[in-house]
Amino acid sequence: MEYQLLISLSIIHLVALASPGPDFALVVRLATQESRTAAVASALGIAVAILGHTLLSLTGVSLVIQSSEQLFLIVQLAGASYLAWMGIGAITAAWQHWRDPVTLEQSSNSKGITGYRGFLQGLYTNLLNPKALVFFITLFSTLITPTVSLGTKSMAALLLFLLSFIWFSFIAVVLSKPRVQLKMKKASPFINLVTGIIFVGVALTIISGIF
Repeated sequence: MEYQLLISLSIIHLVALASPGPDFALVVRLATQESRTAAVASALGIAVAILGHTLLSLTGVSLVIQSSEQLFLIVQLAGASYLAWMGIGAITAAWQHWRDPVTLEQSSNSKGITGYRGFLQGLYTNLLNPKALVFFITLFSTLITPTVSLGTKSMAALLLFLLSFIWFSFIAVVLSKPRVQLKMKKASPFINLVTGIIFVGVALTIISGIF
C-alpha cells in the first residue's frame, strides 16, 4: 500500500471539496431549507458520483470519453443543461420569495424534497459536471501510474468516497439543525440566488469552453 500517494490524494481532494462550487451550494441549500434526510442524501449522492468518476478515471473510461470529441461534447451539453436548469430554478425561487413573502413562509414550512430526490440531485450535480470529469482525469493521470497496485487504487477510490460523504454530511447535519434553519430562514432567498448564480455560472463556463 502506497500511503504517501493516498495522503497526497486525500489532501488535494479535501482542498477541492472545500472550494465553493455546485456540490457545496446544493448541500447548503437543502440543509437550510429542507429536511436533514434530504441534505444527507444529497451528500451521499455526491459521494457516489465522485466514486463513479474515480472508477471511470482509474479504468481509463473517462479518458476515452474526453478523447472522443463527440462523446465529450454530449457530456458537456448534458452537464451544462442540467446545471443551468437547476440554477434557473434556484434563481426563480429567490425572485418569488422576494416578490411574495408568504411564499417564503410556506416554503420554509414545507419539507418537499424526499431523501431519494435529494440523492438524485446530489448524484446528477456532480456526475453531470464535466469539470469534475476533467478534474479526476487530471488528478489520477498525474498521481496514479501504471505501477500503482490494485490495492492502492481500490483504497484511493474508497478513501475519496468516504472523505466526500463525511465532508458534505457534516455540512448537512450542522446546517439542518432546527436552530440554524430558523436563523437562516430570512436568508433563504439569498441562498437560492447565490446557488443559482453558481450553477448558471458553471454552466456558462462549460458552454463558453465548447464554442
